[in-house]
Amino acid sequence: KNLKDYSGAIADYTKAIEINPNDAAAYINRGNSKKNLKDYSGAIADYTKAIELDPNHAKAYKNRGILKEDLGDLNGACADWKKAAELGDADAAGWVANQCN
Repeated sequence: KNLKDYSGAIADYTKAIEINPNDAAAYINRGNSKKNLKDYSGAIADYTKAIELDPNHAKAYKNRGILKEDLGDLNGACADWKKAAELGDADAAGWVANQCN
């Protein structure tokens, strides 16, 4: 059940990251919670850290691209979506085809 306790989730993922700083999924999940609280720069930073830890994590590129698009950086979004598409993300491949040159 989604309780929408994003601040609590951020605290939990932060604790998980303290325990295992190499957990890319924890960064992605914390980024998702930050996005839901409209902390876009914090979310982008978490997605970027997830990519540093796991350069083949399509969801991190996809999610970061969504935020870049929302912030008006379509070129940055397209670069992230192209990478996500290369890694097998069908949604990102569709966005590249429809929105990117």
